[in-house]
This record gives sequence, structure tokens and C-alpha cells, in this order.
Amino acid sequence: MHSTTLGNLFSNVPKHLPDELFETLLKQGGIEIERIVSKGHATPENQWYDQSWDEWVLLLQGRATLSYQDEANPVHLKRGDYLLIPAHRRHRVEWTDPVLETIWLAIHWR
Repeated sequence: MHSTTLGNLFSNVPKHLPDELFETLLKQGGIEIERIVSKGHATPENQWYDQSWDEWVLLLQGRATLSYQDEANPVHLKRGDYLLIPAHRRHRVEWTDPVLETIWLAIHWR
């Protein structure tokens, strides 16, 4: 029998976020689900994420801009937008809302 865990993606958001907050909500059988909270954060200049796994993200709150190394036009995300980032697709977060917390739900699988 599995135990039930109750949580809320919008609760326990720190008022002060010196760094992005990454919280693993579930990790099981090659799948990881995490909540990411950003507020005015971006990937450091000239740094690109190159993950060996697929990632699906949903923007629950806030706004963000994401860039792919192989595309000239950035992707602007608002509440409710989602996208799939395939494994080894080099990407970076260019901007997140500096006023309202940007809350992401990310699902990673290998």
C-alpha cells in the first residue's frame, strides 16, 4: 500500500529568494517531479543547460523567457504555458519576473 502525500504548489514560497528554489516533490522509477520558484533569476551569462534527460515544464505563475542555443528567437512563457525540452537541447533561462514569483512544475524522465 502507498502512503498519500498532500501538498500545495503555491504554499511555503519564501519571501526572500537569493537563489532559485528547486524542490523535489516525487522521485520514483526514473521520473522526477519538482517545483522551481524563481523571482528575477536567470541562468548565468554564457551558461547553457545540457541535460541527458527530457524535461517537461509548466509555468503555474509568473512569467519567464527561455532561449535555445540553436534558435535565434527566445520563448516567452506566461501562466499556463508548457513546453517539452528534449534531452541535450541546450537551453537557458534568460529572465523571470522580478516582482511576482515564477512557479514552475518540472517533470524529468530518463
